[in-house]
Amino acid sequence: MNGTITKLANGARVVTQHMPHVETVSLGVWVDVGARHENAAENGISHFLEHMAFKGTTRRTARAIAEEIEQVGGELNVATGLETTAYFARVLKADVGLAFDIIADILLDPKYTPDELERERDVILQEIAATRDSPEEIAYDLLNDVAYPGQSLGRAILGTAETVGNFSVTDLRGFLKSHYHASNLVIAAVGHVDHAAVVRHAEALFGGLTSAADKNGSAGKFDAARYVGGTRHSAKSFEQSHLLMGFEGPGYRDPRFFTAQVFSGLFGGGMSSRLFQEVREHRGLCYSIYSSFWGLGDTGMLTIHAATGHTMLAGLVDVVREECMRAASSLPDAREVDRAKAQLKAGLLMSLESSGSRVEQVARQTLIHNRIVPADELVARVDAVTAADIRDFAQRMITAKPASAVIVGNGRKSAAMATRAAAAFGCATAGVPIPDKTRPAA
Repeated sequence: MNGTITKLANGARVVTQHMPHVETVSLGVWVDVGARHENAAENGISHFLEHMAFKGTTRRTARAIAEEIEQVGGELNVATGLETTAYFARVLKADVGLAFDIIADILLDPKYTPDELERERDVILQEIAATRDSPEEIAYDLLNDVAYPGQSLGRAILGTAETVGNFSVTDLRGFLKSHYHASNLVIAAVGHVDHAAVVRHAEALFGGLTSAADKNGSAGKFDAARYVGGTRHSAKSFEQSHLLMGFEGPGYRDPRFFTAQVFSGLFGGGMSSRLFQEVREHRGLCYSIYSSFWGLGDTGMLTIHAATGHTMLAGLVDVVREECMRAASSLPDAREVDRAKAQLKAGLLMSLESSGSRVEQVARQTLIHNRIVPADELVARVDAVTAADIRDFAQRMITAKPASAVIVGNGRKSAAMATRAAAAFGCATAGVPIPDKTRPAA
């Protein structure tokens, strides 16, 4: 079930996978443009476009869009990421043409009335305000800011009250014109679907789209990531202190990408992981602790997140540091390596049973690699990771560049704890001064 890819004359790619045992189709358009492509003044515009997607076209009102897709029992949504934006739907196999027509209408002929823009601006401003009541949201915003300061990767996808408050209809249309072009589109469908039929829909609906930005455009362009690291904190008090650590890692084109994922699973990916067993089960220092790894084209980050009582924060930092040092100084046990690999492979293979997960996977693979990566190739890359690879990754992680340390929830004590955590996790080892930036108790 490898699927088929066809490139249209204008450069847009069409990819499908046939799943004969299902009666539905998950489909959509993935655009190789996201929050990372925004300049400082545009921060949040990709997310704003997501909100405006269902607010009407010249052929359909907002209500008509909702009624047409739900009349056939379908679902329609949009998702904004750092590097991509996805417009996708799930429908019965007989309604593929309708779903693609609605998505094309949304993408190619949005109305963007001033009244709707103002309503959605207010909604987004409330969404931004809501993040200030969430210690996790604050912590992750600060982590991105300290890891990639002064860059689009370091800014919140939602934008700020200032940038969102300034967007006009002209700004939205200008961003679309500069960035949304056939050459960075993947039109994907997975399920009970015929490839030739999807190609016909794509040619009819998207064949007239220009293949590249005009001479003043910037489609697909962004600045290379510059990881920095250091400390951030919020002086706002919450019931618990949140510790968030970040370490630079490889991008998804790097051969070490799968090593990073296996390490994250072994270190903090589940109830059998080192962090969970030592920090929670053995020491009782927190209720929840985990690590995760994400990658982009040219960078990635391993993160550790835990929340605990204020008086236990220092002890938690010390134990997590000990576990980092242990991971870097000795080979992991073969059984825990196998367990981490099994978790990762199971996640990959289980996702293939869902047409929704599968269509996202093949669309992203087509954007990144211009091909569909077979499942057995992904499994083989996971299996190829060795115990020595994992130890070496841990060594580079804690010594190559400064850690990014964030403390949220401990009031005025957060600043000192963030500096202490950063020094414990690699800033001192790397010999790099720790920059500091605070977030006011807004």
